[in-house]
Amino acid sequence: MAARNWIFAVAVAVAVFLSLSTFSSAQDLQIVNAERRIDLSSHIVKAFLTLKVENIGKDPAADMLLAFPPTQIKNLAMVQALAVTGKKKKKIYLPLDVKPSEQPDAPNDAGYFLVSFATPLGPGETVTLEVLYILTHSLEPFPVEITQSESQLVYYRDSAVVLSPYRIKQQTTFFKTPSTRVESFTSVEPANRAGKEIKYGPYEDRAPYSYAPVIVHFENNSPFAVVEELVREIEISHWGSLQITENYRLTHGGARHKGVFSRVEYQSRRSISGSSSFNALLAVLPPRVNSVYYRDNIGNISTSHLRTGFKKSELEFEPRYPLFGGWKATFIIGYRVPLEDYLFEAPDGRRYLNFTFGCPLVETIVNKLTLKVVLPEGSKDPSAVLPFAVNQDLQVKYSYLDIVGRTVVVLQKDNVVPTHNVPFQVYYTFKPIYMLAEPLMLVSAFFFVFVTSLAYVHIDLNIVKK
Repeated sequence: MAARNWIFAVAVAVAVFLSLSTFSSAQDLQIVNAERRIDLSSHIVKAFLTLKVENIGKDPAADMLLAFPPTQIKNLAMVQALAVTGKKKKKIYLPLDVKPSEQPDAPNDAGYFLVSFATPLGPGETVTLEVLYILTHSLEPFPVEITQSESQLVYYRDSAVVLSPYRIKQQTTFFKTPSTRVESFTSVEPANRAGKEIKYGPYEDRAPYSYAPVIVHFENNSPFAVVEELVREIEISHWGSLQITENYRLTHGGARHKGVFSRVEYQSRRSISGSSSFNALLAVLPPRVNSVYYRDNIGNISTSHLRTGFKKSELEFEPRYPLFGGWKATFIIGYRVPLEDYLFEAPDGRRYLNFTFGCPLVETIVNKLTLKVVLPEGSKDPSAVLPFAVNQDLQVKYSYLDIVGRTVVVLQKDNVVPTHNVPFQVYYTFKPIYMLAEPLMLVSAFFFVFVTSLAYVHIDLNIVKK
């Protein structure tokens, strides 16, 4: 009994110590100045946050927390942080490690990300951070249904002050709208609007976890292009090329279209009729692409234009019909690129593919992205390297003349935005002798057919002689 009481007392002491250490670390830092700029010009919300952080404690601080309300955590696509040193043109930006963090007893189910400083912040020292976080599906159409001739209005909900576990001495928030048409916005004094910009603040000496909810109701007719599911397949052939096939299931994520659609009105009054719709898309492809095609379930679509360059290629294409709110379209884009541009050999003898993750379509949200890298038959020990977390799996695919099948590295990620379009690598081992497997099978097959034909002809000639 005494042993149990001792164990319980130790557990309580450890819990109290951890809670006190968490509390003291929050009290050891304060934000001297915070400036937040939220760009609402697209359906992808981009927030740029500049923080000047000071250590007012007695011990060095190795990291700090970024807090987000629960409504934003579920739509948070990416968080990046940079440490800034120097001034003006001599500024140096140092990327910092940012990762999700679970905090006990988080108020109002707030979510956290932990930012690790490049070097511990000593007592009395300050550091300037620039944080970028991106939100998807955060613009709420209102009204939820519009006709062909109506503009699209949306709600955006946030706070006039920055949610933070630290005291903020001074802060200002700016909202940038795509046009000057703003139906309404919540007033939290001091607040004012000039043109496309709404300014909240400056606010002085706000306590930790301060929150002042605001709603901005404004016009946004930018294309709400949302790919519900994208499956990209990259097939590696050591005989000279990569074959890329992309299957899209696209939808318009804005206010639903109501009423009938008039093609005549749409064509004659394009600037007014269907202002919230889109009928053209732009895909940024790798340089030196060839054998490009664009088709859907009906067949090939000729309304496309390809521009190639040394740094990138651009494919402009149109679906078979314009997309209004709630409308969907499915299509396939395929192309080839030279193998030598993307396949390399590592110092340890392994081969690796260096390609771009994400979606080639510009300003598009992907709800679910599945990327499959099909390795040559005989490849072993595959591994993928990415700068962010994804779900990984291995599959087997059988193609022409395959015996044991080809290993497929499957990478899956939800809530993908253009910022995720960064290089990734897939490493694997491969013995060159396996490249002879398929040619030998072809030669053997032709030899077998040839011998069989000779035998048949020989038997047939003997019958004729008799």
